[in-house]
Amino acid sequence: MRAAVVTEFGGPDVIETRDLPDPEPAAGQILVEVGIADVIFVETAIRRGQHSNFFDIEPPYVPGGTLGGRVRAVGSDVPAEWIGKTVVGRTLGFGAHAEFALTPTDLVEVPPELDLQTAVAVYGDGFTALMLEELAPSTAGQNVLITASAGGMGLLLIQLAHQAGARVIAAARGEEKLELSRAQGADVLIDYSKPSWEKLVLEATNNQGADIVFEGAGGELGAAAFSVVKDGGWFSAHGAPSGGFATIDPAEVERRGVTLKGIMDLRADSTTTSVTGAEVIARAAAGDLRPVIDQTYDLDHVADAHRALENRTLRGKALISVSR
Repeated sequence: MRAAVVTEFGGPDVIETRDLPDPEPAAGQILVEVGIADVIFVETAIRRGQHSNFFDIEPPYVPGGTLGGRVRAVGSDVPAEWIGKTVVGRTLGFGAHAEFALTPTDLVEVPPELDLQTAVAVYGDGFTALMLEELAPSTAGQNVLITASAGGMGLLLIQLAHQAGARVIAAARGEEKLELSRAQGADVLIDYSKPSWEKLVLEATNNQGADIVFEGAGGELGAAAFSVVKDGGWFSAHGAPSGGFATIDPAEVERRGVTLKGIMDLRADSTTTSVTGAEVIARAAAGDLRPVIDQTYDLDHVADAHRALENRTLRGKALISVSR
């Protein structure tokens, strides 16, 4: 099979397309012929050798964690009726950016009303967005600040908050991304490439601060966002595209009575939420989650997808088209 391979830790140029042996499913595993795969920002950091405390991976490896495609074979203890179904789900570790990939059995069959691109585009970010929806207090009638608002997950969070009756304050870089945020339901648009942007958040909330913050930017932007969550408010520091998660002083969190959530609250192996993949796909089919797909790259151009993510040129999602 053909696969994109991260040959060593480094820049996007370390990704090469190679021929590898087709994987074979062991007990409890499913072999999927990949049609579409997701690609997200954290994969660029892993490729650079970062986040080793969260992801135990060494090159060479095939990147990609979320995929959609057709089941071709199953392990010895997996029901044969899976074979031939069009499914979406996560791989065993990584490996989605290849013509074939192994998955566990918790796949979700794609309903006829969803095309495969939409199902894949919504699955990973939708999972996290619904986890945040469950963890956060009700957003109805609240001032909700969403940073990195024009990313794949930011746009879904805007949709969810808007549907719930929140007053959505979207923060992103540049007019084009802000207009995309407006199209998804944002009420207030703030360009955080401008100095002292956080003062505009305070102005938009009558100097009260945001009740709830979904912080997807990280770094200094994330720290600035924390400065404008109201005392007693709720804050999720889950994004790191600025180079790392926002650094927030625990003593300040306690002093101000802020409820703080971090990436460990959103990891599948440590979260307290009850969100399932089937729920994500059902909410997408119902129209609650509508992913915005900006670019689709083929298997030979996974490196270009990484560059677009790192350069922040995407307006919404990037996907990898793997089908032969």
